[in-house]
Amino acid sequence: MRTYRVAVVGLGWAGRSIWLPRLRAHPAFEVVAAVDPEAVIRSAVGREAGDLQLLSGVDGLKGLSLDLAVVAVPNHLHHDVAKGLLLDGISVFLEKPVCLSSAEVDSLAAAERAGRATLLAGSAANFRADILALHDLRKELGHIRHLELSWIRARGVPSGDGWFTDRRYAGGGALVDLGWHLLDVAGPLLGDAEIDQIAGSVSADFVNDSSRGAVWRHDAGTGAGGDVEDTANAFLVTEDGTSVLVRASWASHEQRDVTTVAVHGSEGTARLRCTFGFSPNREDKAVLSLTCDGETVVLPVPEEPIGSEYDRQLNELPGLLADPASQGRAIEDARKTVRVIEGVYGSVQQRSGRRSA
Repeated sequence: MRTYRVAVVGLGWAGRSIWLPRLRAHPAFEVVAAVDPEAVIRSAVGREAGDLQLLSGVDGLKGLSLDLAVVAVPNHLHHDVAKGLLLDGISVFLEKPVCLSSAEVDSLAAAERAGRATLLAGSAANFRADILALHDLRKELGHIRHLELSWIRARGVPSGDGWFTDRRYAGGGALVDLGWHLLDVAGPLLGDAEIDQIAGSVSADFVNDSSRGAVWRHDAGTGAGGDVEDTANAFLVTEDGTSVLVRASWASHEQRDVTTVAVHGSEGTARLRCTFGFSPNREDKAVLSLTCDGETVVLPVPEEPIGSEYDRQLNELPGLLADPASQGRAIEDARKTVRVIEGVYGSVQQRSGRRSA
């Protein structure tokens, strides 16, 4: 097995809790460097993993003969950091959201081609065992007519040192954060059908409530000043008439954090109830059912530790890096997702403009 030389760029919660330990433990990867502008963070990581080169900026990665950079910086930096690395010929595994606008998608596509490198996307929802089991039912459902996807947290507004709730740095709220995962799950179910109708609404009842912070991230609370939505609802229709209902919420009146996916087809309906992410306030287990002609059967779903989807995704990376056909795939997936997110926010702004006119 080839060993890939990797750098982790961004040592916030995702970089340190998800990617750095998994990469260091995986036999296919050798982590040679880590990048973060904060000296305190670099020092803490140095105590945990003293064999790494700890750098304050991505310019220090030049000359390290890297095969891959895992980028987990704040959202507004995704495009610029990934673009620079791609142009240097370094393949990039980029945490979601891949970028924040259609213009940024085009820019990353050009950088990928110019640098002859590969951009890979880091949304892991489709690598969950329960989601894989749901996708396996697709043929039994016949023609897909309607999807319902929701991720509702009871208390889970992330602070991320404040940038998560600041539109200038996050690009949006729960729709960009949780909704990206839900749209990823919808992608394989919709196939090549393009979404051509989008309507959406957003609200912000909880985003500035200090009691609604994501405790598993050690976020003390959000404080005041957040200007993004904590809840987003979207209704989408594809060119072939399939409808999609998406609901993403960082906080709610629910007791537990729950993710649900329902796939309604001409021959049956599949439903999955589980909890995405790392929150400890979760469903006891994933429940997957299939309903046909009035009869519902609960299907077995493999149990797995929280976060196993990231291990499974990491196992796929060497094959993707070695396959020239991987170039452009993440870009096209991101293009579809960004188009939907822009459409939802555009729908909200248009309605707001009509009210103020």
